[in-house]
Amino acid sequence: MAAKKKIIIADDDADILEVTKIILEGYGGYEVVVIDRGDELLKLQAPMPDLILLDLWMSGSNGEEICRQLKNNESTSSIPIIIFSANRELKGIADACGANDYLAKPYQMDGLLEKIASWI
Repeated sequence: MAAKKKIIIADDDADILEVTKIILEGYGGYEVVVIDRGDELLKLQAPMPDLILLDLWMSGSNGEEICRQLKNNESTSSIPIIIFSANRELKGIADACGANDYLAKPYQMDGLLEKIASWI
């Protein structure tokens, strides 16, 4: 049996973390780690995740800057990052910070699963 793909979700909204984790574990079959502070992503160590779902706006963290730092770090630059937010400028922000993709909140379960499956 192949190992489950590992996804890290970074968001400071506990409800979003809980619901997204349930969807990804229950319907996607992924291993999911949730964190509520984006700056924790900057401390990643092996084994690295297969994908990061990163909220743009978290208390004490700027998701755009965190994404940029992860993409400029040799050990994390190859990890696909999908940023998600209700921000209307999401596509432009994703392009500017080097994110691989973006997902607008609120999102549909099928859309979330399809977006992730396209990257891992």
